[in-house]
Amino acid sequence: MNILVLAGGVSTERDVSFATGKNVYNALKNNGHKAIIIDPFMGYEGDTEGLFDADIDWSGKIEAVKEGNPDIEAVKKMRDPKYVGFFGPNVIKLCREADVVFMALHGENGENGKIQAVFDLENICYTGTDTLSSAVCLNKGMAKEVMAYNGISTPKGVYMYKGEDTKNTVGYPCVVKAGNGGSSVGVTIVHEESEYEAALAEGFKYDNEVIVEEYIKGREFSVGVIEGKALPVIEIAPKSGFYDYKNKYQAGATVETCPADLDENKTKEMQMYAERAFRALRLRDYARMDFMMSAQGKLYCLEANTLPGMTVTSLIPQEAAAIGMSFEQLIEKLIDMAWKRR
Repeated sequence: MNILVLAGGVSTERDVSFATGKNVYNALKNNGHKAIIIDPFMGYEGDTEGLFDADIDWSGKIEAVKEGNPDIEAVKKMRDPKYVGFFGPNVIKLCREADVVFMALHGENGENGKIQAVFDLENICYTGTDTLSSAVCLNKGMAKEVMAYNGISTPKGVYMYKGEDTKNTVGYPCVVKAGNGGSSVGVTIVHEESEYEAALAEGFKYDNEVIVEEYIKGREFSVGVIEGKALPVIEIAPKSGFYDYKNKYQAGATVETCPADLDENKTKEMQMYAERAFRALRLRDYARMDFMMSAQGKLYCLEANTLPGMTVTSLIPQEAAAIGMSFEQLIEKLIDMAWKRR
């Protein structure tokens, strides 16, 4: 197949997206597909004729994820100002020519449903979940409401908007995070009132809406779901701090155990909630649910990730490996699910 890997974009997870795209691209090539990597924002200005057959190593210049967030404003200035929309040159043209577009994007304009909406209108076949569920899941406040309505325990919290009353009614310690986003960008654990305003400012740097929710002290887990069926549970234990941007993407910063060291009943309970969240949020193909388990053993679903990372430190590939599925097999399955819809 001719497969276009869409990676990069202008979210704070741009670097992570490229790392995902590189891994996916190499797996596709190993599987015998003709693949290219395109940044939806920068586009491709060269001759597109026969591009899928061209002898180009599209992953060669992609670097490892750095410790800090990319400078998105600097990225935007790199593009010729004559392109005024989100999509760069030839992006939609190449997506139409591909058999499948692999969505390797993360964060804003990747997981918020906007690109999926364009593809639906253009009849472009793409991997992952659709417009509605993407939009709902990236809005953390809305996703929490849907989960709570469906009996899925989630930390109590409130969402608030820039310029409105931001008084903390949750108490301390609490977690303050940007309302739309991922990779723990704009997330702060607040232990006392003196830290609260700075945490709000950090969250509002990335979004006009923030979530303030109770801090659950305990063990952290994640459960991938493919076609509605939960994968083995993985436990996440950062060597220092919490599971932030650095600990997510710097090799060796976090100890990950899969299958997690849990009794069978607790494992099944967490998998059940992951599958229930998958259905409640109207997810499609695959996703990943993140959980905290308190010292008393109560489970809390933190959020759903609609385009989980596929980097060398990502969780779903580890969970798939625990059931004997190689990375190449995982990527092929995701392509196959999209192709069947076409």
